[in-house]
Amino acid sequence: MRRLIVTGSSGLIGSESVLYFDSRGWEVHGVDNNMRRAFFGEDGDTTWNLRRISAKATNFRHHDLDIRERQKVLDLTESLRPEFIIHCAAQPSHDLAASIPFDDFDVNAAGTLNLLEAVRRHCPEATFCFMSTNKVYGDAPNELELVELDTRWDYADPGMRDGISENMRIDQSKHSLFGASKVAADIMVQEYGRYFGMKTVCFRGGCLTGPAHSAAELHGFLAYLIKCASQGRHYKIFGYKGKQVRDNIHSLDVCRVFEAFYENPSCGAVYNLGGGRGNSISMLEAIRMAEDATNKKMDHEYVEQNRAGDHICYISDLSKLRADFPGWDISVPLDTIFSEIAANA
Repeated sequence: MRRLIVTGSSGLIGSESVLYFDSRGWEVHGVDNNMRRAFFGEDGDTTWNLRRISAKATNFRHHDLDIRERQKVLDLTESLRPEFIIHCAAQPSHDLAASIPFDDFDVNAAGTLNLLEAVRRHCPEATFCFMSTNKVYGDAPNELELVELDTRWDYADPGMRDGISENMRIDQSKHSLFGASKVAADIMVQEYGRYFGMKTVCFRGGCLTGPAHSAAELHGFLAYLIKCASQGRHYKIFGYKGKQVRDNIHSLDVCRVFEAFYENPSCGAVYNLGGGRGNSISMLEAIRMAEDATNKKMDHEYVEQNRAGDHICYISDLSKLRADFPGWDISVPLDTIFSEIAANA
């Protein structure tokens, strides 16, 4: 039986990966210490999700392990020697990182290094998928000329319709400390692929979403927005007239691309991964869709100050991904994402 380690296994992408690969006959080992609760409080607690996947999965084992604990990471990897590693564990908030810089860097950068070195020492033929972020580009995408439409910002250049490609620079811009720590991890994942010939990939995620998200104000835009609509919570829009744009990808489609890379891997690969233009939406548009999905009017306010380093308009160009993996494409449209999250909010 093929063996897989998933870090951050009680989170959104991690839990979807556990169930997805368990259903395909893998022996799945999840690594998670519910640090999301320490980061975000009760909203971020993933205990419910661990219970859910433990009940549903047939061949899953949970390991309460902190990826910052180097020797424990080395020991677990040596004992399991998996064929596949999906690394989703992270401090994921660019706002929160400024107040916990050591925790942020130790989890995102040092934790990733611990895993990479463990794999190199004990199972160098394994495939290593890293869930990176589009925040590695910092605010460089904001330098693109934009046009203001009624409900969103968009790219002025028609040639940019497909969005941001992997050629966007990652330096000389403001990232947030979170973005900087993820850059360090991203580059290290590439380096282990290129220098050591390991099968590694960085997926630079846009807005990853789905009903399994333990969303909080500082992370989990779409799920948190719908939670606020459903529960009557007050919601704040930060800057850019509420017209900032994100592309949203369902966690299922993320797992499908992990599988595609495992089946056809390369060394030190990089892909932008999001919902593309078809699943893009502005904050104002999202509020309207959330109200429709929950049949409730949202209580929201506008705050003029945008979040530091935040993107004004970000759409992931999926051209490279689609070219390299022609059997993969977005399968869950935006309206389905909203209805699924609303049903579980």
